[in-house]
Amino acid sequence: MLGLKLATDPRWAHLAETNIEEILTDHAWCEQKAATNAITIIANNPEHTDLVTELLLLAQEELDHFRMVHDIIKKRGYTLGRERKDSYVNELFKARIKGGNRQQNLVDRLLFSAMIEARSCERFKVLSENIKDEELSKFYYQLMVSEAGHYTTFLGFARKYGEGLDVDKQWKELIEIEAEIIQRYGKSESIHG
Repeated sequence: MLGLKLATDPRWAHLAETNIEEILTDHAWCEQKAATNAITIIANNPEHTDLVTELLLLAQEELDHFRMVHDIIKKRGYTLGRERKDSYVNELFKARIKGGNRQQNLVDRLLFSAMIEARSCERFKVLSENIKDEELSKFYYQLMVSEAGHYTTFLGFARKYGEGLDVDKQWKELIEIEAEIIQRYGKSESIHG
């Protein structure tokens, strides 16, 4: 799915379902970080009007998702816990190409963002198909569709603003790196864990 090399074991969804409060809290903070990431890209690249326009919409949608997850947390009588460290994202961030000019930095950040959205989309699919909680199953299906759109947005802009760079080669390399990283995850009640 989405060109990822390694699929998530469906048993991860059952692990996640054993602690719904934890998975919801982690998910809420993932949505907040996704919105912040989009805003950071905008702040660093304001000269690209089409990028700014699209990422403003994306950031707003991510904040809407944050609100939706928080609403579920409240409805179930839970409390939003503190922000969680996302080791998967941190490892992926360190592995992406460092240095280079502004163009390369933009492409790196867009590819990094596309990869996170792709994996999140894949994880939401696994949750939607494997958890018994009908409300959350439907919710994660809806989010899966949305995340797939975010993945294609980031990848499309990387290709657009990567003129003169081999963006497809960089994407394939990142897919390989991500496959190595994700092998260490899928054992905890977190979206990327």
